[in-house]
Amino acid sequence: MNHQEIDRLAKAWIVDAADRPANPRVQAIVLRLVSDLCKAMEDLDIEPAEFWKGVEFLTNAGKNNELGLLTPGLGLERFMDIRADEAEARAGIEGGTPRTIEGPLYVAGAPESRGFARLDDGTVSDRAEVLFMQGTVFDADGQPVAGAKVEVWHANLVGNYSFFDSTQSPFNLRRTIITDGEGRYAFRSIMPKGYGCPPGGSTATLLDQLGRHGQRPAHVHFFVSAPGQRMLTTQINIDGDEYLWDDFAFASREGLVPPLTRVTDPAAIAERGLDKPFASIDFDFHLHREVATAPPAQVERQRAAA
Repeated sequence: MNHQEIDRLAKAWIVDAADRPANPRVQAIVLRLVSDLCKAMEDLDIEPAEFWKGVEFLTNAGKNNELGLLTPGLGLERFMDIRADEAEARAGIEGGTPRTIEGPLYVAGAPESRGFARLDDGTVSDRAEVLFMQGTVFDADGQPVAGAKVEVWHANLVGNYSFFDSTQSPFNLRRTIITDGEGRYAFRSIMPKGYGCPPGGSTATLLDQLGRHGQRPAHVHFFVSAPGQRMLTTQINIDGDEYLWDDFAFASREGLVPPLTRVTDPAAIAERGLDKPFASIDFDFHLHREVATAPPAQVERQRAAA
């Protein structure tokens, strides 16, 4: 069957079959997706058993709550970032801190503090490397932004996130920090480990079939927002991680791998109230001014809340 005939059939099923007013945007999207899927079935000679295996896979991925993990794993979330970068460039917005994917593991409602926060609950202090991270939020004019909101979250020593991991305390390794009068934020935490797709899960199963691993480098997520500035969704990667430039979610970007300093000076250690060396990262966020001609920077999607 040629593509023109498939287009005719898809239009008959999706558009012509409507017997009441339709949502034109939904109709256009479904028409395109059904038409393209039928063309793929024809071009690749997809057998019925293969088709229903795909339906079974998607059904199980939904039950496993892994569709949000498949999205970055197949490059779709990175593709949305590429399109967002291009849309901002057309609106005259360039430079600043690069965006990168949000991922599926944000939880709204993390405890809020001003200037500084401790993210970890202290339960693994005896075997974790302490991490301090600090910096300044700047606006589009390069001025520090007092009262900016810095939401931060990351994984624990085995790559798991609180809320989704019942062994962790509520909001462990999650906080909202309001910048001080000079636009500064700082936090103490533990050095995270990279996230891995759940073994035997839907995402890992598909990646295995594609000949790919399901590992992410160690990283720290951020939402950064302030009145009049475009919201920034980004994350920094921990320099030196073996998966730094081999991220299954394709989220690693130049400009998001700040230098990591390991502090061993006894005086500096004592000043932090510690009895062992620690790691330190300096990282500033540079926001863009809100522009009416640019698409919204804040993505509306269903997220967990606690």
